[in-house]
Amino acid sequence: MLETLRDPTIWVALFQISVINVLLSGDNAVVIALACRSLPARQQKQAFIVGTVGIVVLMTALTGAAAYLLTLPYLELVGSVLLVWIGAKLLAPEDENGDIEDSGNFWAAVKTIIIADIVMSLDNVLGMAGAARGHMGMLFVGLVITIPVILFGSAMIMKLMERFPVFITFGAGLLGWVAGEMAIADPSVKSFVATRAHFLEMAAPVIGALSVIVAGKLLAHRRERERPVEGELGLEEAK
Repeated sequence: MLETLRDPTIWVALFQISVINVLLSGDNAVVIALACRSLPARQQKQAFIVGTVGIVVLMTALTGAAAYLLTLPYLELVGSVLLVWIGAKLLAPEDENGDIEDSGNFWAAVKTIIIADIVMSLDNVLGMAGAARGHMGMLFVGLVITIPVILFGSAMIMKLMERFPVFITFGAGLLGWVAGEMAIADPSVKSFVATRAHFLEMAAPVIGALSVIVAGKLLAHRRERERPVEGELGLEEAK
């Protein structure tokens, strides 16, 4: 054990993994802030911690299989569609009504955090796998080190969203931007984009961002229209 710790390559790998995660933690922080902003205050910190720990555990496992996963055709295309849908739903979160729904919203937020961050990290895990150089233990330690950075960033972004609601739209648009980048990076279309549709390198992220914002606004508008109907039904039942 001591001999292993004296190996300088392990400490270099740990440093590189930590730096990569700090640089890439912005997207993670945005997802956590968006997913948790509608939770009661007492559950926000819990969702932060549970979601972030879930990300660390799953990212460690995912990075171990990164080289194989990134060769699978259509994986990133499916992931990009999923990310657009997640972004749209986060732009128009469900209302919380009562303790039972609060509990459901809590686990829904945790699930959203983990799924969205894993999907967004498909491209990034290859860099972490290379930095780990086979030291999976150091990969896990490096991910754990970045937990405070992600939690702090999430809390700061959520405060901004509460004070300036326009940041909610920007955050959701960022998820769509990442989804667009993922779509054109998929092995099934990557060579076509590089040789025949170079314009998609700029167009796809923009289309992804706009798709999330438009879909989210439409979803929010539909829920706003449904609310009075639900209220009227409640009055009729009371009568």
